[in-house]
Amino acid sequence: MSLNPVERFVSGLARYVAIAGGLALVATVILIVLSVIGRALIPLGLGAITGDYELVEAGVGFAVFAFLPWAHLTRGHAVVSIFTDMAGPRFNAWLMVVCDALMLAVAVFITWRQALGAMDKFAYGETTLLLRMPLWWSYTAGLIGAVTFVLVAAYLLAVSLSDAATGRQPQAGQGAVH
Repeated sequence: MSLNPVERFVSGLARYVAIAGGLALVATVILIVLSVIGRALIPLGLGAITGDYELVEAGVGFAVFAFLPWAHLTRGHAVVSIFTDMAGPRFNAWLMVVCDALMLAVAVFITWRQALGAMDKFAYGETTLLLRMPLWWSYTAGLIGAVTFVLVAAYLLAVSLSDAATGRQPQAGQGAVH
C-alpha cells in the first residue's frame, strides 16, 4: 500500500526519533557498564565515570520522549477491550476519535510543560552538579520527542475522524489487548 506524503513524513519522523531514542538508550547502557566496571576496578586505579548518573538521567529522559510518538503511531498502547469487542464498528470508530482527541490533548499539555521547563532552566542557567551540563539541554532534547508526539497525535486524530466519518473500520494497533 502506497503512503501519502503526510503519512510518509509523520511515519518517518516518528521512526527516526524512536531510533535516536534507542541509540541514546544503548549509549546509556554502555555508559553504565563502563562505570560499573570502573567502580569494580578501583584497586587498579580506575573509577566510576564522573557524572554517570547525570548522563543516565538525560539519556533515559530523552529516550522516553523519543518512544512516545512511535508507540502512539503504531497504536502500541495497552488496550482493555472487554466492552469494545461487543460494540459495533461504528461505535469503535467514534471511540477511537475520542481517544485520539484525548491523546492529542495530553501530548499538547506535555509539550507545553516541557517547553516551559526548558525555558525556565535556560533562563536561570541551571546545571547538573558534577558535569555542570546545562539542564536546558536535556529538556530541549525531550522536547524533540514531545513535539513529534503532538504531530503524530494530530495526524492520528485526523485519520480516525476520517475513518469514523466515512464508516471505515478503525485501524488495528499492535498494542497488548487485555
